Amino acid sequence: MQLMKTTIAATAMSLMAGGAMAADDVTLQLKWVTQAQFAGYYVALENGYYSDEDLNVTIKPGGPDIAPTQVLAGGGADVTVDWMPSALSAREKGLAMVNIAQPFKSSGMMLTCRKDAGVATTDDFAGKTLGVWFFGNEFPFLSWMSQLGISTDGGEDGVEVLKQGFNVDPILNGQAACVSTMTYNEYWQVIDAGLTPEDLVLFKYEEQGVATLEDGLYVLEENLADPAFEDKMVRFVRASMKGWKWAEENPEDAAMIVLDYDETGAQTEAHQVRMMGEIAKLTAGSNGALVEADFQRTVDSLLAGGSDPVITKQPEGAWTHAITDSALN
Repeated sequence: MQLMKTTIAATAMSLMAGGAMAADDVTLQLKWVTQAQFAGYYVALENGYYSDEDLNVTIKPGGPDIAPTQVLAGGGADVTVDWMPSALSAREKGLAMVNIAQPFKSSGMMLTCRKDAGVATTDDFAGKTLGVWFFGNEFPFLSWMSQLGISTDGGEDGVEVLKQGFNVDPILNGQAACVSTMTYNEYWQVIDAGLTPEDLVLFKYEEQGVATLEDGLYVLEENLADPAFEDKMVRFVRASMKGWKWAEENPEDAAMIVLDYDETGAQTEAHQVRMMGEIAKLTAGSNGALVEADFQRTVDSLLAGGSDPVITKQPEGAWTHAITDSALN
């Protein structure tokens, strides 16, 4: 493993007309901390794909106190990784975020339940306490419960919703029968804590028909009016997708690259290698271009999200193929 890097900026120089011209700066804000969930971007940085495109890319990790939408709105990043429910909610509230690429084809979100809590099928949810992430991540869950005809206000025929934090403690200490997990992260925290796959029942949102798009690339609509910015995003997306496909084909090496950039030292090799293997399943099948049917599925799910849906009308202008059409052709 290389020495931990103290900076995550890559610089390229191109020689034009006999003189040196500095690369274009791009700042990327991640949705969460440095981990294999974002391996494609770190691979593109490490392998020189960004510098090949004359880009000087800075990657800013996220965290529990960092909202990508706010960073983007405040000018702290040119492009951000975010989930579509959050981006569409921000757009309806006045922050015109636009999806310019969709590296993740599938959703990794699921509800992980204990068999000994009496959960075997969705029919067993009634009367149980279920851990749910909020801050825009609750809407697929609310839509799912609405489709099942299950109230989220508690009672014998409904479910008690527990606002889940950034851990899986509620399922370990018996506070909840089920918790929200990602296939590549929190599920494995449950396993590492001592429960076995045989102890659990998994309900993947993808299989329940309520999955929403995750980990897309978003920019501000006003910035796309600038041809220079659009050109930078074309080059950024092209290099990023090259990084993602390399990561899919070389998951262990990609995990090692991520570890090199983890300045906190909080990640472990075993967890990141395992995570990258799961992430590769979610990016597989995507060339980076948003599939309109996937977008509409997400919108339909959000519009059906209970009495207080994340969006109240069909979004207009929330995505574009202009960047990926140029980047991928």
